[in-house]
Amino acid sequence: MLVDTITRYQQRVDSQLEKIFDNQTVTDPKLLAAMKHGALLGGKRIRPFLVYAIGDMLSIPLKQLDSSAAAIECVHAYSLIHDDLPAMDDDALRRGQPTVHVAFDEAAAILAGDALQALAFEVMCEPIDEIAPRQNLAMVRALAKASGYSGMCGGQAMDLSATNKPIDLATLSQLHKLKTGALIRCAVELPMIAAQVSQEEQTLLMEFADAIGLAFQVQDDVLDIISSTDELGKPQGSDCESNKSTYPQLLGLMGAQATAKSLIEDALSALTKLPYNSQLIAEFARYIIERRV
Repeated sequence: MLVDTITRYQQRVDSQLEKIFDNQTVTDPKLLAAMKHGALLGGKRIRPFLVYAIGDMLSIPLKQLDSSAAAIECVHAYSLIHDDLPAMDDDALRRGQPTVHVAFDEAAAILAGDALQALAFEVMCEPIDEIAPRQNLAMVRALAKASGYSGMCGGQAMDLSATNKPIDLATLSQLHKLKTGALIRCAVELPMIAAQVSQEEQTLLMEFADAIGLAFQVQDDVLDIISSTDELGKPQGSDCESNKSTYPQLLGLMGAQATAKSLIEDALSALTKLPYNSQLIAEFARYIIERRV
């Protein structure tokens, strides 16, 4: 059930992204090609999956969530393009393909990331049938906050500042709650805003989102050790090579795996208190710490 649904939602958001790119007036073919390279060449589409899966659980028609799913993937793609740049992590491989600055050049990669970020908000600002303008505005604001200083970009800055020096567990957790967790939290928040759920349900959904967001990063740190380059689609051991603080480094491999499992248990506990059929979401939570990529 989970694998089939992930595949179906991957195909749905990829179709939306392809339509968006096809509708762009071509001003510079190289820039558009770089944007497509960063956004369309593979990827798990975890954030769009959450947008669709949470929305479906809350009885929101998927067509009302297409723009949110595409927009959040554009932001994620832009963040990876910039994260791979020589001034950041200086990676040559992403999703088993040359990174954008390697496939094109550094200037094209910077502009592709910039353009994808702007495109995300252009898409989000389109009116959505059955979604009130105030809800749409709240969704745009949620994505902006998750993307910027108070979210992903702030976490990336903390990550760069922490390179080549030790940090404690609390700092590492805060770093990843922003760098990785903010967009995952936003993927849960967007359909929640569309559904106008109660305050109690908002709290439980955010508890779930925070737990899986951090668990996802802990598992990524684990996979950097136990998976191969072919499995990861990027160089194995790159975190260690870059001298970054990780959960296995601070807690040991078994300690990191236990932390990820505990976080997923917290996420599942929050789900049990919701008055919805959350079986698919629970399966996804378990998948986070069972995956190899």
